[in-house]
Amino acid sequence: MTSREIRQAFLDFFKSKGHQIVPSAPVVVKNDPTLMFTNAGMNQFKDLFLGEAPIKFPRVADTQRCLRVSGKHNDLEEVGIDTYHHTLFEMLGNWSFGDYFKKEAIAWAWELLTEVYKLDKDRLYVTIFEGDATEGLNRDMEAFDFWKQWIAEDRILLGNKKDNFWEMGETGPCGPCSEIHFDMRSKEERAQVSGQSLVNADHPQVIEIWNLVFMQFNRLKDGSLQTLPAKHVDTGMGFERLVRCIQGKTSNYDTDVFTPTIDFIAAKSGIKYGLDEKSDIAMRVVSDHIRAVSFAIADGQLPSNNKAGYVIRRILRRAVRYAYTFLGFKTPFIHELVPVLAVQFSGVFDELIQQQDFVQKVILEEEVSFLRTLSTGVQRFENYVEDHTLINGDFAFELYDTYGFPIDLTELLAREKGLSVDMDGFKQALQIQKDRSRAATAIDTGDWVIVNDDEGFEFVGYDTLTAKTEVVKYRKVVAKNKEQYQLVLSVSPFYAEGGGQVGDSGELISEETGEKIYITDTKKENGIFVHFTNKLPLDLNGTFIAEVDSTKRLDTENNHSATHLLHAALKQVLGTHVNQKGSLVNADILRFDISHFAKMSEDEIKQVEDIVNAKIRENIPLKEERNVPYQQALDSGVTALFGEKYGDFVRVITFEDQFSKELCGGTHVKATGQIGFFKIVSESAVAAGVRRIEAITGTRSAAVIREHFELVHHLKELMNNPKDFVSALGKIIDENGALKKEIEKSITEKSLALKSDLEAKIEQVGDVNFLSTLVDLPNAEAVKTLAYAVKGAVNNLFLVIGAEFDGKPSLTVVISDDLAKEKGLNASNIVRDLAKDIQGGGGGQPFFATAGGKNSAGLKTAIERAKEFLS
Repeated sequence: MTSREIRQAFLDFFKSKGHQIVPSAPVVVKNDPTLMFTNAGMNQFKDLFLGEAPIKFPRVADTQRCLRVSGKHNDLEEVGIDTYHHTLFEMLGNWSFGDYFKKEAIAWAWELLTEVYKLDKDRLYVTIFEGDATEGLNRDMEAFDFWKQWIAEDRILLGNKKDNFWEMGETGPCGPCSEIHFDMRSKEERAQVSGQSLVNADHPQVIEIWNLVFMQFNRLKDGSLQTLPAKHVDTGMGFERLVRCIQGKTSNYDTDVFTPTIDFIAAKSGIKYGLDEKSDIAMRVVSDHIRAVSFAIADGQLPSNNKAGYVIRRILRRAVRYAYTFLGFKTPFIHELVPVLAVQFSGVFDELIQQQDFVQKVILEEEVSFLRTLSTGVQRFENYVEDHTLINGDFAFELYDTYGFPIDLTELLAREKGLSVDMDGFKQALQIQKDRSRAATAIDTGDWVIVNDDEGFEFVGYDTLTAKTEVVKYRKVVAKNKEQYQLVLSVSPFYAEGGGQVGDSGELISEETGEKIYITDTKKENGIFVHFTNKLPLDLNGTFIAEVDSTKRLDTENNHSATHLLHAALKQVLGTHVNQKGSLVNADILRFDISHFAKMSEDEIKQVEDIVNAKIRENIPLKEERNVPYQQALDSGVTALFGEKYGDFVRVITFEDQFSKELCGGTHVKATGQIGFFKIVSESAVAAGVRRIEAITGTRSAAVIREHFELVHHLKELMNNPKDFVSALGKIIDENGALKKEIEKSITEKSLALKSDLEAKIEQVGDVNFLSTLVDLPNAEAVKTLAYAVKGAVNNLFLVIGAEFDGKPSLTVVISDDLAKEKGLNASNIVRDLAKDIQGGGGGQPFFATAGGKNSAGLKTAIERAKEFLS
């Protein structure tokens, strides 16, 4: 069977068992603060397991693309080294939400593997939870009894808590699990050593392929287990491992999941796969990593320097580095793999083929940038080893942290020169950074404390800014040693952050006492609205009036509705290829990222502004449609965003049917006239193929217009109110430029006038013409002019010039080219040494270098010490 057939057989099988087949969620997580990426098939169903969303389908199956590169599940450094770890992988899963349990899950797993996929029963082993006395948990005899109906008892193995008790995290739903393992060794190997002894022993050919999780408990903050009101099944089968077993391969990378990309890399590099371990590893790394990066970008996560964006950048750079070091690629090529992947996943995950050009261009830009970084890192390394015999740990960490230079490449370069790297020092510096980062982001979240048993929740913020409500539950959160509280209300007018729009703030007012609690923010977590406060109400059991900050909401709505008008206007002016790639909407500004590959011209910006402002003046009424079937909305021509997970029913926001029609959960103006005025304040590049527009509306745009008028009025007054302000200002600028040229000319003449004085002071030290002196010049450029003038006139020159600019000392070292080569004098090394006297640093080239410092008193010492370098 091909991998495509294997995937489809799984979905067809569970569809025949009454499961609803659902699409994969985006690999980038948008509304869960505990996750950056989807790392398991159950992530998109988390709110169902927690009982925080209604269950529409009690049986569900899918293939979910997952990414495991951070946190608890971090396999990045193993990827490519072994044959079965991946960054991005597919997780085939079937779920039961309070419907069937262990009996059906076990029977169907066995049926699919042995009757549909025809896997050899004699190669299969299963594990069950052995129990844990410290937790008061017994052996999972229920799973054992069901398994022994299908498999010999000696193939049912006991597993400890680590392997056979699955937990979502430190808290949350959990339960015993039953793993299914497959022994891929040869008949001879299996005869010599029993597979039982190799299960969960990290043997590369005895691998886990499926995990059946039976969720029975909820882990509380204090570590205790609470029985769930309903029992659930959550299974996950590694697609790549399954394909390997069915296709009889010894490596995941030998299956048709990876051979298309590996074959492309081998042909492009001219290196045959399977001949050399290092090049094989590099091909596997690139083949794996391009999948992760491509789908993350297609799902809306661009490479960047922080959070999820940094993870994606790190994965891509690891691929570039392996290709650079072991496959000889010194120019970009990884982006050329995107079309190969797009075709491979067409009809399965069409997000990639729909955005193929965009994803390619983003990856190309990142490749170009990192190859430049590698070149810079190599040069810094070469400069460093000129006068070091050990690569200091701090320097290795600086290359890694500041310049993105991989530590193993630093080690490789060091070995080539017969040097070693202080890895203990590097690890210490890295650990300090990790500890600092962990401390900055550490959050201690308590258990929910139930106040009212009301399980319902109603958001009324589309229709009103006030509502009568009760506190359903609360919990305490400690971050950066600061206590906060999070409340869940029965009814809330507060919009929870989402879709680029910030969460509402406002007040919670007790009806009984009048006490006011300030709501600082509102966020969504697993489907529920969480309201942030700095303290709890004195009487949690009372009734409250929840009241949104109306001014902030109004200004935010102006900006959010303006983004819809902006999106439509951009498509008109720039083309239909324009798609939203991110947004931020708050009370002060709107930020809108779009897919577009050229800087917008001033005329294009003006056209967009004119279209948006025309629509504002038309005062187009908002047309809001709630609970529209998703497919019906798409058929009506609505704009949907890549990387968003939409439900079966959606909300449609329209400002004129033929102009702007989008799926959106945010809050909006009742009519466009409320926006007032729209003005773009900046347009810039964010990443390859992504432009960022920032704009203002409403009260903020009125304030900015007023500020600009006041500024122009003030400038006119300073210029004695000329009739033609622009011409008068131009004349002043021209006059200023002319004066600057005169000053520069005067400084140059002064510098050159000193040339003869310096030549007269030169002394002969052996065959070197030496001079070390202080000069009085106004800036570094003047000193440079003087230094090069003397260098051009005097052979075998070693010149050191000290000066002071605005109270700060400066040193310049000039060495004749021939002298630098013959005597090994290096201006860069010399100036760094002399800079110690002025408490500074610097560098440059072997024949010209400069340094600055903060101790002018040390200039005299440095000048006097310069002659020592000739001894």
